[in-house]
Amino acid sequence: MHQQVYLNLAVQDLAASQTFFTSLGYSFNPEYTSEKAACLILGENLYAMLLQPEIFQQYSPVGQNPSGNEVLIALNLPDRTAVDAHVNNAIALGATSFAEPIDHGFMYQHSFRDLDGHVWEFLSLEAAA
Repeated sequence: MHQQVYLNLAVQDLAASQTFFTSLGYSFNPEYTSEKAACLILGENLYAMLLQPEIFQQYSPVGQNPSGNEVLIALNLPDRTAVDAHVNNAIALGATSFAEPIDHGFMYQHSFRDLDGHVWEFLSLEAAA
């Protein structure tokens, strides 16, 4: 039904966020990136717009949410090893752990908070389970 997905996230330091996500292996679409906003490529037709607060507030008056999460971003990876490696790499780059890994048998998940406190959850699904 939908052609593309764009998440919009407020970030305090755009350059630091770009460095963080680039170090995790992501890239940015230069056509939609400026000194106030950056288009993070999450996958085919999956994007997160990292927006400085003044830009974010043009779309939503909510701005930063220091008391909690406005959204949990969940993305899949091929297996548990990739999930743990990705989260551990993010933590080494300055992210913080959000929760201990959870093994549901059919699904394994692990997560971190990025530099601005947004929660990124990574999971692997076992179709056979």
